[in-house]
Amino acid sequence: MLKLLLEEQITSKVASGLRRCCPGLAVYEMAEWEGGNFIGQPDAACLREAACQRLTLVTYDRLTIPLLLKTWADEGRRHGGVVFVDEKTIPQEKASELPRAMAALAKETAAWEWRDRVYFLR
Repeated sequence: MLKLLLEEQITSKVASGLRRCCPGLAVYEMAEWEGGNFIGQPDAACLREAACQRLTLVTYDRLTIPLLLKTWADEGRRHGGVVFVDEKTIPQEKASELPRAMAALAKETAAWEWRDRVYFLR
């Protein structure tokens, strides 16, 4: 079952929109998750705790996260899944389109196991 953790750069408006689109979907904003203790923390720390809670990270970060995932794969470490959002597909300034795209993803992948899965949002 898909449970989402939205990276810091994804606004609370996106989280609210997604909760309206998919009332049963678990959606956590980085600022509210774990009391905001992971704000500004290294990606590895966030991914590690997200994996423990079986949360899938939603991120625009296509520079550091892929390298981290490769390192973890080489080390045999697991993660809770990552959904990459491409700036060219859904720019951050048009993030209001993100809830609809994520809602479609949640519906399309309802039966998927998200552990160690990497998905590029269309």
